[in-house]
Amino acid sequence: MRHQSVNLSNQSWLKLLQQHRAIAVIRALEYSLGRHMARAVAAGGLSLIEITWNSDRAPELITQLRQELPTCIIGTGTILNVEQLQQAVNAGAQFLFSPHTHIPLIQAAVAAGVPIVPGALSPTEIITAWDAGASCVKVFPIQAVGGVSYIKALQGPLGQIPLIPTGGVTFANAFDFINAGAIAVGLSGDLFPKALMAAGDWDAIAQRAKTLRQQLHTQG
Repeated sequence: MRHQSVNLSNQSWLKLLQQHRAIAVIRALEYSLGRHMARAVAAGGLSLIEITWNSDRAPELITQLRQELPTCIIGTGTILNVEQLQQAVNAGAQFLFSPHTHIPLIQAAVAAGVPIVPGALSPTEIITAWDAGASCVKVFPIQAVGGVSYIKALQGPLGQIPLIPTGGVTFANAFDFINAGAIAVGLSGDLFPKALMAAGDWDAIAQRAKTLRQQLHTQG
């Protein structure tokens, strides 16, 4: 069943990114874990939550979290094709990430009225994604190509394109990416350390989310 909601406009989405600065990326092998992870980061004040499409029962989890966390914006990532995109939108996903730039995927998201953030690496890919209608562009995998210095280098020619680095963003460098010109960052592993996950210490994960939010806003 299609989730009843008013779609985010690109302008509203960009405003949310500028306001919150961080997206919690959740890849959960078990449905209950994904639910706990989302609730923990929400408790810590992170309102932008991405459930990767290769998580356990991702459509159900997205629909469930839309109901349980009404003040959060719940989206999905690792969308690889138009069929997955349509299923994600039907599940209630409020934004979409993909690891690659695929023009039919971008066009389908635009037609559905849902912000899409395709993955790109080179200037050519970034401009191709932007020209096709991307709401902003995910620069992935960022650490493999120079990290903060790469984002900084892109600002000269591509400063008008909002960029979200992922793949190697940590507590230690998150603000550096924002300072270098990124509109927001996506974090996964550093928000959910293996030891805390194994212990089911959701309070500690909530505290990490709170700490990250404070770091980004205090310095920003």
